[in-house]
Amino acid sequence: MSALAGSSATPQTPVVDVHDVTVAYHRRPVLWDIDVQVPAGKLVAIVGPNGAGKSTLLKAVLGLVPLASGHVTVFGGTLRSVRRRVGYVPQREAVDWDFPITVSEVVQMGRYGRLGWVRRPGAADREIARECLAKVGMEAMGERQISQLSGGQQQRVFLARALAQDADLYLMDEPFAGVDAATERVIVDVLRGLRDIGRTVVAVHHDLQTVPEYFDHVIMLNLRLVAAGPVGATFTGANLQSTYGGRLTLLDQAAEAIRTGTVAEH
Repeated sequence: MSALAGSSATPQTPVVDVHDVTVAYHRRPVLWDIDVQVPAGKLVAIVGPNGAGKSTLLKAVLGLVPLASGHVTVFGGTLRSVRRRVGYVPQREAVDWDFPITVSEVVQMGRYGRLGWVRRPGAADREIARECLAKVGMEAMGERQISQLSGGQQQRVFLARALAQDADLYLMDEPFAGVDAATERVIVDVLRGLRDIGRTVVAVHHDLQTVPEYFDHVIMLNLRLVAAGPVGATFTGANLQSTYGGRLTLLDQAAEAIRTGTVAEH
């Protein structure tokens, strides 16, 4: 089966359901009492000021951080039961780009979730990797070492690896950060292509000016959920003001809730 085939996700069921989620690092709140749903088949932006918990929300969905309270379901079940349907693109700074591996090998790693760690990618997997590299304009660089790539090229490779996973839900942490204009256009085209075949993309995003152009749905965070919904109705001046102001007050309130046991830790 070729990568990027049609999705079985249904528009009526939330792809991700975050219920009453609080995350704290060293008893310092990072997310507080979050209730939000991600609709199927949409491009979803997570926006908010630095330190608002945007990346932490992605990690909470992926089970990469412990929850002080609440729970998350993905496609109506646990992440473990649907892990193959979820792709993740971390921040570029989180990757060791000096690791001695080629571009093609990085993209083939996206197939391991379907192969398991014992089986090696076969001819069909290598062809899927080549197709995914072509979609991001990197087919000619398949044999290059990843350390030889520019920042924009590295981001394209990571996007190609995610495409090779053939997932139904993609979680992306700042996919547009530090890329050139040409790479940004490539990423936008790829994300729109995913949406057109029913896939869902949730991306941490910083450029507020491009939210209405690039995304269908927006989640606005400032430690707590400020607003979530279709961009046209939700991405308003009032909600932006609420999202990017008053952070210190919220931090103090949440820290007090954790100290006094209002939020139960487990």
